[in-house]
Amino acid sequence: QVQLVESGGGLVQAGGSLRLSCVVSGTIFSLNAMGWYRQAPGKQRELVAVIRSGSTANFANFAKGRFTISRNNAGNTVTLQMSSLQPEDTAIYYCNADALVDRTIRTYWGQGTQVTVSS
Repeated sequence: QVQLVESGGGLVQAGGSLRLSCVVSGTIFSLNAMGWYRQAPGKQRELVAVIRSGSTANFANFAKGRFTISRNNAGNTVTLQMSSLQPEDTAIYYCNADALVDRTIRTYWGQGTQVTVSS
């Protein structure tokens, strides 16, 4: 069974920084894209950033210049470093991974971690 466990959320003042980490465990042949999504109250879940197995990354416009994403393939981890946080960044942040399991690429989600930015 594949599990994604996030950590690093919390409360921060506007202008502050947070680092989110996600560890993927379970019987995985390989990990393809890994990323972070977020969902604010009353809004749809949206992409924050994604990093592929070759370490190319894409960011949502709101994340460009403020967030970075990295991955450690040996440890099956993906990290989102967020800086210059604003109240509008308040949301539940979800880790996401596409993994090759039983010869099939499957998408997995973490349980989410709350990020709250106070003004």
